[in-house]
Amino acid sequence: MKRVYLHPFPLRLWHWANALVVIILMATGIQLRISGVASFQPHDPCLVIHRYAGWAMTASYLLWFMYSILSGNLRSGYLIRARDLKGIWGQTVYYLYSIFRGEKNPFRPSADDRFNPLQKIAYGSVMFILAPVFIITGLLYTDINSLREVLLQWDAFGAVNAIHIAAAYAIILFLIIHIYMATLGPAPLSHIRAMITGYGEEQDGSAETTTSDAAEAGKPGA
Repeated sequence: MKRVYLHPFPLRLWHWANALVVIILMATGIQLRISGVASFQPHDPCLVIHRYAGWAMTASYLLWFMYSILSGNLRSGYLIRARDLKGIWGQTVYYLYSIFRGEKNPFRPSADDRFNPLQKIAYGSVMFILAPVFIITGLLYTDINSLREVLLQWDAFGAVNAIHIAAAYAIILFLIIHIYMATLGPAPLSHIRAMITGYGEEQDGSAETTTSDAAEAGKPGA
């Protein structure tokens, strides 16, 4: 096995902290949707926890976005290049067919290009479409008087609620697929270990040579 340094510490810390916040949001959100379990009264514990978790996710997203701009993470992790467009079909065939025949992944991750074309599309959709929609609609539904007055004036509470719930369901679906895909490395826990240690494991001949933690951390995308 070859080890490739893929995930710098700030991104790993953000990943697990954000995962915890999302789990809390989903758990409290489901409770708020079940009649008799929780209520939308201002001081209901479930609603209070949900609201604070929403603010935490907002702060988490802003920190991720600023870090990604300053560190080059947007370029290395989400920029779709010409070779990505060419590789979409091959990556799709791999996930739908080749992986079950034990064939090697056609994508070779590196510190400057961590995600395959389909991952870039999926992660980009979540981070630049679903997450902002989820956060903005959640903020609109808080007890910010000026916003509530506007929503009431335009009779938009129902629409905001529907969009918020739809985004939440889409994020839950993504998480289910994401957890499954995380088991498809050289070993079932390889990708999970990579998000803890920073180092991805690849079979010989399917990845670039390992570089040191310090050297990779100094690269623009690290």
